[in-house]
Amino acid sequence: MKNQRICIVDDEMKILRFVSANLKSIGYEVSTVTSGDELFEKFDLISPDLILLDIMMPGQDGFYVLEKLRKFSDVPVIMLTARSNPKDKVQGLNFGADDYLTKPFSLDELFARVNAVLRRSQLTNPETKTNQTSVVRTGDLTIDMGSSRCWIREKEFKLTHTEYSVMEILALNLDKVVPHETLLSEVWGPQYRDDIDYLRVGIARIRKKLKDALGSKEEYIVTYPGLGYMLRSI
Repeated sequence: MKNQRICIVDDEMKILRFVSANLKSIGYEVSTVTSGDELFEKFDLISPDLILLDIMMPGQDGFYVLEKLRKFSDVPVIMLTARSNPKDKVQGLNFGADDYLTKPFSLDELFARVNAVLRRSQLTNPETKTNQTSVVRTGDLTIDMGSSRCWIREKEFKLTHTEYSVMEILALNLDKVVPHETLLSEVWGPQYRDDIDYLRVGIARIRKKLKDALGSKEEYIVTYPGLGYMLRSI
């Protein structure tokens, strides 16, 4: 399998050199850019499997870049920031980030986050799937495990890799409540089992996309406060 490609977007050359050198040392192909404009200009050429995106950059900040990126790509994104305000993390997740890393960070933490996000992306890759024929239907929603795609009626329902991973687990447990800890552990990893913000924001994004696609308020995903979530038959 080809080496996975990571693009680092940061205006601090020290960070670019440090992160790039260490990711290359463990086998990743790494590209670096210093702004959102440069990322979009070179995006097709770089064709990244993962983006590490700094929030605090002059001109277009990371939130703006991520919002623009999500209009045409579901490439996994880890936000990098020197700010530890929980609101920044939630804002990044709301815009479609897959994870969030606060500077300064250790190499072990960086590698763990990168590996976890890329693992989720690989799990939704049809070439790596083993349940090729599994299809779950509820109402107008179809989840095709083999192709890692969802459909609303005859139209594809776009989700990020992380959002799809959540949807797939719910679909595999149709009409069953999946505990918060199970979803967090299976999608983000065991170390995230108590970080409920990731799950709340992920579910909220999926619900909004469902509502926009369906043009109705039909609740496919039911919340069980203090317990978890369930995808229900309709």
